[in-house]
Formats: sequence, C-alpha cells, structure tokens
Amino acid sequence: MTKHKVRSPRSPEPPRTASIVGTGSYTPSRVLTNADLEKIVDTSDEWIVTRTGIRERRIAAPNEATSDMATKAGAAALEQAGIKAEEVDLLIVATVSPDMWFPSTACFVQRKLGAKNATCFDISAACAGFLYGLETAQQFITSRTKNTALVIGADKLSALVDWTDRNTCVLFGDGAGAAVLRNRGDVHGLLVTTMGSDGTQTDILQIPVGGSAAPLTSANINDRMNTIKMSGREVFKHAVNAMVRAAFEALEHCGLTPDDIACVIPHQANMRIIEAVGERIKVPIDRFYVNLDKYGNTSAAAVAIALDEANRTGRIRKGDYVLLVVFGGGLTWASSVIQW
Repeated sequence: MTKHKVRSPRSPEPPRTASIVGTGSYTPSRVLTNADLEKIVDTSDEWIVTRTGIRERRIAAPNEATSDMATKAGAAALEQAGIKAEEVDLLIVATVSPDMWFPSTACFVQRKLGAKNATCFDISAACAGFLYGLETAQQFITSRTKNTALVIGADKLSALVDWTDRNTCVLFGDGAGAAVLRNRGDVHGLLVTTMGSDGTQTDILQIPVGGSAAPLTSANINDRMNTIKMSGREVFKHAVNAMVRAAFEALEHCGLTPDDIACVIPHQANMRIIEAVGERIKVPIDRFYVNLDKYGNTSAAAVAIALDEANRTGRIRKGDYVLLVVFGGGLTWASSVIQW
C-alpha cells in the first residue's frame, strides 16, 4: 500500500485593506427637463422642484443599453486609476435594469471593455446596489482572492417608467458610475460598510410583473404593470429611518462622529429625504454632495455618479472621511465610510 505524504497547509496571509483608486461616470446626452414633462403629464416645474428638488434628468437613447453606459463609466474609472482592462479580475455591475435576464450585464461589460481576466456578476439591490458591490469587492480583496475590482452602478430606468404616472415618471433618470478598488498598502480606504434589508416592505417599491411569479402577458403590459410602482409616503418614511440608522451604525463601527465627516454623499432620490437625514444625523447640508437636480434618481448609479463628481471636482481630498448612505427597493439600505 502506497503512502501519500500529507502536505501541511500554508499559513494564511493577513487580510489587506481595499481602497478606491479611480472613479468614473457617464450620463446620456439627452436632457429631459421639468418643462418637457409638463408637455407629457399633468405636472409643473414648481410641483416637481418643491416636492423633489429635481429640475432635469438624463435619458438614454433607444439603442443605448445599461451595459453601454456601464462600459463608459467603467472605462473612465480605469483611465483615472491608470489600470488596463486586462488587469481587472473582478467585475461587478449593480443594476435593476439589466440588458436581459441572462447573461449578466457584467458579462456584456466585460466583453465591451476587454476585461478578459475578470470574474463577472450582477448585484440586484436597487438603489443600494453600488454600496453592496463595494462591500462585496472589498471582501474579495481583503481575503486576497482578487486584486483589482471594478464596481459599476448602472441603470436605465427610463425603460421601466410609466410615462403616464406623474408621481413616478418625474423622479427617474439614466446613468452609470464606477469605482476601481485595490489594496494601497497602509492606507485604510474603505473602512466599513453596514448593510440591511426588510423583505416585509417589498410591496412599496417594485415592478410587479415580468418575473417568474407573474410573467408578462399582453393584459398586464396594457395595464402598465411592468413599470415602477411606488407608495411615496411609505418609501419616504422607511428611507429616512433606514439611512439614519445605517449612517450611525457605520460611524460607530469606525469610532467616528458626524463632525469627523468631510463629505456626505447620499442616495440622490429626493431633496426632502436628504434634508431629513441631514437633520437627524446633525450634519449641515453644505457638507452633503447633491446632484439630483441634474440627474434625478438613477438608482444604483446615483451615489456612484455623485462620488465621481465629488472626486473629480476636488470636493473630497486625500485623507478626508467620506460617508456614503443609500436606500432602495427591497427594502435595502447601506452606508459606507471611506478614508479617501
């Protein structure tokens, strides 16, 4: 009987930190203003601005898919980071408007970018998806399973909106934002992300049909049940509570206070929500980065686009503590603290 020598397992290497080393974003060229919407539904610029803070949003071209926007945002992030697409070994796309149910949108982005060495998959957490993606990527990097991650939040919500419903069609737009993550030696980078969800609230923000529970039929399409449905009051209440709780949990895990935060980048959904969160966490609104007046709610892309703009305009600088806080359908929520 042959005896096989048992090899001793190699001692695990210590965990690494993960930092954002590049950001990018893309928004379509077509601008849809509140004045334009006045011609489509019974609404007004004053009504929209007063209730949401939104003045315009970007709308993708009919032949412009979510993966097209994601690819442009990803390419911009890689260029800023000085990293080639072939160096990416993890590619995550957060979206609720995939090109198709399968393959994943991430695989389409991989092909378009030329990121041939990447493991690719999508994350579905609605507007919280980008932070879910950041935390997922961080786990791969800290465990030394992957070295270079590209995380993209991208959504084409104009394809999912009921343009006859004035309560929802005024809220949403299209776009994509991206971040490249790598270890940067002794720099802490992404300090902590807290995430949560409440499946008892699945009915307050959803697209009711089109999945396996209720496949598409001519009848439910005619009834526009394949578009976004939202209970605005309930979403507002749960969003504020979830974002405030997530923000405080993340800060507590880091041993920081709101006074330590140089910039808060919230989900860009509604100015009233942002103001309510600011009041509850006691951070002045001038320390918030807000761009929803230009883009509306772009779901998983919203906080990613804002992060890229804040980075490129010098709103956040090396060493700053940045707080990202989001909520989305599910309900889902998350908050990240980053040392820039």
